[in-house]
Amino acid sequence: MNCHYCDREAAYAAEKEGIRVGLCENHFRERLEELAESDDLAALRERIDIDRTE
Repeated sequence: MNCHYCDREAAYAAEKEGIRVGLCENHFRERLEELAESDDLAALRERIDIDRTE
């Protein structure tokens, strides 16, 4: 599988409702940085309770 944004080999892939999208290392990091800078990461952490210590 190739990266969704370029022709490099995908290092990571996500699937939802039967649709798979791959990202190379560089684009994965870029998207992760964008997510970290937005309020979406805090909402996601709250939604999955990532800080829980059970």
